[in-house]
Amino acid sequence: MQRKPSGRRPGAPAILLAPLAVALVLTLFAWPSARLEPRDLPVGVAGLSGAATAVVQQLERRGGAFDVHRYADEAAARAAIEDRDVYGAFVPTAAAPKVLVASAASPAVAQALTHAAEQGGGGTAAVEDVVGAPRGAALASSVLPLVLGGMITGIAAATLAGGALARTALLVGAAALAGVAGAAIVQGWLEVVDGDWLANAGALGLTVLAIGATVAGAKALFGEGGAIAGALTMILIGNPFSGVGSAPELLPEPVGGLGQLLPPGAGGNLLRSTGFFDGAAAGGHVAVLLAWTLGGLALLGLAALRERRSAPALAGAPA
Repeated sequence: MQRKPSGRRPGAPAILLAPLAVALVLTLFAWPSARLEPRDLPVGVAGLSGAATAVVQQLERRGGAFDVHRYADEAAARAAIEDRDVYGAFVPTAAAPKVLVASAASPAVAQALTHAAEQGGGGTAAVEDVVGAPRGAALASSVLPLVLGGMITGIAAATLAGGALARTALLVGAAALAGVAGAAIVQGWLEVVDGDWLANAGALGLTVLAIGATVAGAKALFGEGGAIAGALTMILIGNPFSGVGSAPELLPEPVGGLGQLLPPGAGGNLLRSTGFFDGAAAGGHVAVLLAWTLGGLALLGLAALRERRSAPALAGAPA
């Protein structure tokens, strides 16, 4: 009996993949940037006078935009900025309003604090960049290369090496070389960051290692699908949610916090700490990267254990 054609077109659903993919990628990348505004942004107010109290009240009336910290004087506020406890500080003066900023922490926040000081003081604010970064805006451009380098390293380790130890050695060696090469470019050549060269190389290498270990472990244990899932997580979520180009506190909630729990965000902000602030506030970012690294290595160990268990069964199977 001859079957009648069903009339279904197998290619019809595929035509929807392109617009859906475009919509998803645009949402993940454009939405956080289009909704930038302060959300519990840590800032300081120097002084204990009535004028300082008035500034605190003005900031607190902005509906949770700022997380205000009081400091006894301007010197204490400067120290807090250098320790990355706050992004900047307002210093009430008898003349024009004064604001301390740190463009190395975030050029976008430095601009926002200057604008806020001018609005509150009714005139042009005296701005002092406590921790400056002439080329700091280029730091955000390092996130995607780190993601791509980690992905390539992870896929190469899972494909070219066999066994957990060999794959781990390849990951560590490649990440170390990537860190050295990255520091040579962003610090030695382009002068994007300052600070200790070895610390910056370590920050870059640890970021590549965290991403590479995750992708390698996912591929070794779950196959091509695992590698794709790991890579897409780093590119489509970790990269746009990193907050390196602006600040985590400027991104919509919970995007800013989520981005700091992924290697791109933790790695980019770790490089900011080592490159401009002598490692201040680096501990949390290092912990995140180590957690992802250990998680990926654990997946490699599970994959190697599964391979060893399946080897005797394959050897005893009939030809």
